[in-house]
Amino acid sequence: MPKKIKKERAIESGPLERLFNGSSVAKILDFLTIFKEWDYSVSDIAKNSGVSFRTVLRELPKLEEKGLLKMTRRVGRAKLYKLNIDSEVGLALEKFALKLAGIEAEKIALKEIKKETIEAKA
Repeated sequence: MPKKIKKERAIESGPLERLFNGSSVAKILDFLTIFKEWDYSVSDIAKNSGVSFRTVLRELPKLEEKGLLKMTRRVGRAKLYKLNIDSEVGLALEKFALKLAGIEAEKIALKEIKKETIEAKA
């Protein structure tokens, strides 16, 4: 039986992925939202988001049509994409993802503080 290869991802799981229970689109958007400064090929997006190449290839045109992503340039035959923060919907997504991540971080911090307080009393 062939050995299963574990995919390396740029992030463990992002706020959108956790909110939408591991949705492929959420994984793609998490990656592109967190690493918004650069543009990426389809294969880079697939590798770094933990989504199959085929799924990324299928979903990118839909996300581009909705204004969430934009194709920035071509390198050879490869198209490169990034989060479209020039569109209202792309900018709103970025703000939402950052706000969601902040809320999650705050909850984790409060749990840790509570845990330390309980341990200190014991």
